[in-house]
Amino acid sequence: MTAHDTLRAALTQAAASLGAPTTDVLLERPKDPTHGDVATNLALTLAKTLKAKPRDVATKLVDALQLPPGVVKKTEIAGPGFINFFLAETQLADVLSAVIASGTNYGRGDGGKRQSVNVEFVSANPTGPLHVGHGRQAAIGDAIATLLEWTGWKVTREFYYNDAGTQIANLAKSVQARVTGTAIPEGGYHGEYIKEIAERFKKVHPTEVDNLDAIRVFAVAELRKEQDGDLQAFGVKFDVYFLESSLYTDGRVEKIVNRLVAAGHTFEEEGALWLRTTDFGDDKDRVMKKSAGKGGDYTYFVPDVAYHADKWERGFKVAIDVQGADHHSTVKRVHAGLEALNAGITREYPEYVLHQMVTVMKGGEEMKISKRAGSYLTLRELIDEVGRDAVRFFLLMRHFNTHLVFDVDLAKKQTEENPVFYVQMAHARMSGIFRVADRAPESATADGVDLGVLTEDLEIELIKDLQAFPSTVHHAAEQRVPHMIVGYLQGLAAHAHAWYHKFRVLGEPQEAARLVLARAVRQVLANGLSSSGVSAPDRM
Repeated sequence: MTAHDTLRAALTQAAASLGAPTTDVLLERPKDPTHGDVATNLALTLAKTLKAKPRDVATKLVDALQLPPGVVKKTEIAGPGFINFFLAETQLADVLSAVIASGTNYGRGDGGKRQSVNVEFVSANPTGPLHVGHGRQAAIGDAIATLLEWTGWKVTREFYYNDAGTQIANLAKSVQARVTGTAIPEGGYHGEYIKEIAERFKKVHPTEVDNLDAIRVFAVAELRKEQDGDLQAFGVKFDVYFLESSLYTDGRVEKIVNRLVAAGHTFEEEGALWLRTTDFGDDKDRVMKKSAGKGGDYTYFVPDVAYHADKWERGFKVAIDVQGADHHSTVKRVHAGLEALNAGITREYPEYVLHQMVTVMKGGEEMKISKRAGSYLTLRELIDEVGRDAVRFFLLMRHFNTHLVFDVDLAKKQTEENPVFYVQMAHARMSGIFRVADRAPESATADGVDLGVLTEDLEIELIKDLQAFPSTVHHAAEQRVPHMIVGYLQGLAAHAHAWYHKFRVLGEPQEAARLVLARAVRQVLANGLSSSGVSAPDRM
């Protein structure tokens, strides 16, 4: 059990003793070392519940803390109610032993208690190759899923194929236009990939050029294969592929509509069927089924309600959907539809992570056009340009709710200006120490080594960095913010580079202890990169 685990457990118990149970205690490394080694804002988050001033809550929490001896040497209350902890020196020395003993498992926890969670991401319409926005979604979704696995959850990664509706109909018509040599219809697709699909269709089905349904099935299958190839190039794997069309063929959409009607939350007006979403916080009621004069189709949020009801019934009481910010308008409608079912589905189910757009820059200009897709830059083209690691790392560098600028020129640089190169180089340098020593990193153990000789400020900073890793993983998973891991790695790499340049390891009196430190830093860099889907090379 790390010092952070001990502190989190003690703070949780202290909060409960004050009558305010809490499920998540945020522990952070203060930017200013004079503010201690670990800080928490717990008093500020509990102040409203306890109807007291944050500093008063902080005082009561500190008074109620039951910490074993040797964990903390000093505790301070600062500012509006932050609690700062100064760890005992023995805790810092024990960190290196803990990292080496845990190895690739350092940073993992069991807070999820093997509960099932469904993480759905990418979920692109099979109407073209994946674009860079899908890439950001893939990086974020896969990293969130990995962080949840690291914290003890049983994760299912799911891809929802929107293989029904108007866009798929337009895809089929676009391919047919290329097959027959006629004009692509309004709202159709113009990329070179449409021409490629048309040519393949004519070779396989030369007598079916007038069969729009056959063209639709073929085009969707071809684009699903293409998207699978894009995901494979990006190193992303899914456990479940769910087809929207199955909701119609299996009758689940109709069953959901009938359940909503039976629950008394629908009404008919002007030949259309409506859902009273205003009963559940929406700004206006929504059409579920258009009037016969407008085609009589179900509107797009209805299959979404059926799909998420299916998730709930499959046993996923926690579900996370990673989608683009353009899906913001659907959130309330889906939540309202699920709550209206009166099936015990929680009000905020599913949980949405909505990411902002990506702008790709090269040579000072925005890259918008793809050779194959025409109207947008594909994920595969970006991977081919800068490599999988750079794409993954760069797409995770900012909080998902902020716009991200992807600088291609920076991502291609083989210098420390490039953030992913900088972090990977830190790992390579730690590995290089062992190459020069002509020994395997695994040979450096803490057994019988006096780690107390690691007294330099940079060495203490590195140890504190390593100690903070499990807590960082915990918080990043709990708050669905994988960019926090990338930021942590950049900070750890900065201290590692500075230490590498300033101090000798081999042949020094502190050699044994510094080899242990180098091994531990190397391990945590590798663990952090792995959790983000990025490789940790031993040479650069």
